Amino acid sequence: MAFCGKCGTEYEEGAKFCPSCGASTEIIEEPAPIIEEQPVEQAQPENFADKFAAMNETPDITDSYTAEDIGANKVMGILAYCGPLVLVPILAAKESPFAKFHSNQGLVLMILHIIIIIACTVLAVIPIIGWIIGLILPLVSFVLSVLGIINVINGRAKELPLVGKFRILK
Repeated sequence: MAFCGKCGTEYEEGAKFCPSCGASTEIIEEPAPIIEEQPVEQAQPENFADKFAAMNETPDITDSYTAEDIGANKVMGILAYCGPLVLVPILAAKESPFAKFHSNQGLVLMILHIIIIIACTVLAVIPIIGWIIGLILPLVSFVLSVLGIINVINGRAKELPLVGKFRILK
């Protein structure tokens, strides 16, 4: 015995139409759908870590500094990313190109942080969205400072994402 594909009624084999609904009992095979191949796009970063790593691909000019300069001025480089303490390497390590590089980035970062504080103060009056932005922007500034400190500890002169390309100190 066979069953109708449309209504499910049982019918005798050999019948051309369903006795209940009148649908044809012939099995018609439909051709497989044609699937067009889509062009392969470049792999886009899918998660936060990949996006962050892609954003952190900035110029590294460590080779232009001597190992002695790097070793002698790591503390000054770290101080450059500690807010107002950026003045210490600017004034005390004037002759060190490595300290000057990180002092420049620290100074730009401190200016950015001041702008962020002002923006957060203004945005605080906007409920929810302003508060969320007010939490995220200082976090961005903090992460950039940590990246700078990590670069100094590793003895690298690598530009920070977003702010590293700006030059204030010559």
